[in-house]
Amino acid sequence: MQVIDHCKGQPAKGESRNVLIESARIARGKVTELAKLTARDHDAVIFPGGFGAAKNLSTFAVDGKDCKVNGEVERVLKDFNKAGKPIGLCCISPVLVAKVLPGTEVTVGHEEEEGGRWPYAGTAGTIKAMGGKHRVKELALVTVFSLTIFHDAHVDTANKVVTTPAYMCETELHHIFDGIGTMVKHVLKMTGK
Repeated sequence: MQVIDHCKGQPAKGESRNVLIESARIARGKVTELAKLTARDHDAVIFPGGFGAAKNLSTFAVDGKDCKVNGEVERVLKDFNKAGKPIGLCCISPVLVAKVLPGTEVTVGHEEEEGGRWPYAGTAGTIKAMGGKHRVKELALVTVFSLTIFHDAHVDTANKVVTTPAYMCETELHHIFDGIGTMVKHVLKMTGK
């Protein structure tokens, strides 16, 4: 698939990227190819979202419910699930586990666009069409009478899968950060360490 120039919102002509090199750049450190990731050697796995999850980790961006998940991603999800180890996913990446582990409960936020606040709400229906169970969750709720309602993530305790909407919602960046933080906290708690 093409590389997107996010300043212009369109394909960057003549540009290509290597996923492993880009991962190292973003992580600012040493990364290892996915083929070397095993449930035996790790306590949990977290998949970031973003368009890369929909076009590099799967064909979801093009094929929707009929997508194929990258073989290594599928192996990792199945191995961690079989080992009873937590899996975290945010933004669009819950579609990966919905496709690979049918019946898993996930969230990408709301099922209606609500005036543009949830522009990717249709993804919830696609998750259901793939065999997943979508749960409506807020990313940010309001403070009422000095009581702040937290930034939400959905926890499927039976499958040890934790998901949060992240950028599926048009909201302030700090709400996205807090929602991802909630997901990570739940994943870490599930490790029992």
